[in-house]
Amino acid sequence: MSKQRPSHDPFEILAEYERKSLAHVAGLPEQLDAPGLWRGVAYRIGAHRLASGFDEVVEILPVPAITPVPGAQPWMLGVANVRGNLLPIIDLKQFLEGVRTVMHEGQRMLLMRQLGGDVAVLIDELYGQRGFNDQQEIKQEDLAAAQLAEGRYAHFVERGYRLGDDAWGIFSLERLSRTPEFRQAAA
Repeated sequence: MSKQRPSHDPFEILAEYERKSLAHVAGLPEQLDAPGLWRGVAYRIGAHRLASGFDEVVEILPVPAITPVPGAQPWMLGVANVRGNLLPIIDLKQFLEGVRTVMHEGQRMLLMRQLGGDVAVLIDELYGQRGFNDQQEIKQEDLAAAQLAEGRYAHFVERGYRLGDDAWGIFSLERLSRTPEFRQAAA
């Protein structure tokens, strides 16, 4: 009986990789559908722990060099060239709280879609992926008491969850992108 030699044909190698990867797709934890489970990207703005849905965050990026735009609102930091595309960079903390974000090494921004093009919003800290279940949900009437839906945050925090001692607000980037003031960055 002759032993079959592995193929060195690039197409056959790629086809074998595809067969192997498809064989493992069904069991990936990322694809498990658990009823009552909400998952998204978690981050901090000021003292607020927030999360936004995976469908609202296009990408998470380090902060590139930013070029200021004369005559723009103070919360519009400027524009940046990201892979050949000019992106407006918004200081989300300043937009929501009126306080400028202190820039630091390792700063991140969330890339979000809006009508007319992508926009990057600066965040204070990135926590990564978080999942919450129905038992952790904070009742709608308790959102303000949990300090999740106070001030301008009230317009964008849809609901909240409690995980240990921390309250997390679910922040709607999609609702933010439709806000007339947000869309008018010119001063």
